[in-house]
Amino acid sequence: MTVAIPEALLSTLSGVHQPAVLSAADWLLLLHPVLMILFVYPVVGATIRLGILVRERRLEINPIAATVVVEHVDHGRWVTTGTVVAVVLALIANLVRNGIAAATAPLLLPVAMALGGCLALWWVRRPIARAAAALLSWGALALLVAQPPLWFRGTSPWEKVWGNHAISGVLLSGLLLFAMAAAPEIRSRPAWRRLHTVAAFLIALLLAVQAISGSRDLLTLR
Repeated sequence: MTVAIPEALLSTLSGVHQPAVLSAADWLLLLHPVLMILFVYPVVGATIRLGILVRERRLEINPIAATVVVEHVDHGRWVTTGTVVAVVLALIANLVRNGIAAATAPLLLPVAMALGGCLALWWVRRPIARAAAALLSWGALALLVAQPPLWFRGTSPWEKVWGNHAISGVLLSGLLLFAMAAAPEIRSRPAWRRLHTVAAFLIALLLAVQAISGSRDLLTLR
């Protein structure tokens, strides 16, 4: 028995394209969401949990070991470092996809500044040095996002600021770098702890926004 297929359905099926093969530039671009999903977001969850335990210990609700404070700070450092590296990877992927190889050399310095400033926060101890390293890293990221060769699909992030993945990423990186740089003050001063709590809520909100806007941008690649 032969079943007749409606012409409308045949037309629809004929328009279905086979899945495209990912290029090297596509795989490079996927490193950014893969790093965020498989590393940063899980560590964020652990950091939040540790932060709650730190507060319970401070209020003497939970007699947990003092090492939880150090673990919370260390997890926060990994979240910040992973986010900065992921942002740099995304910008490099945009450069490759835009096919502007000639612009690579002038951008090496701000890339090194962004990564170097973040890594310096792992070792510097003086407040002024921590503040300088955080501002160096965040300023370099902001400078990179403003460069046309690094724009996603060649579109300026300033054309539509609200919901823009790049601008939200810079804001998120800045808040994380602030928390990492101010860790000693947050631990010892109540006013800094309250400021850190407000920043933590903003970070959580921005992480949710980034998950949505990042998924949206990936859908526009094909």
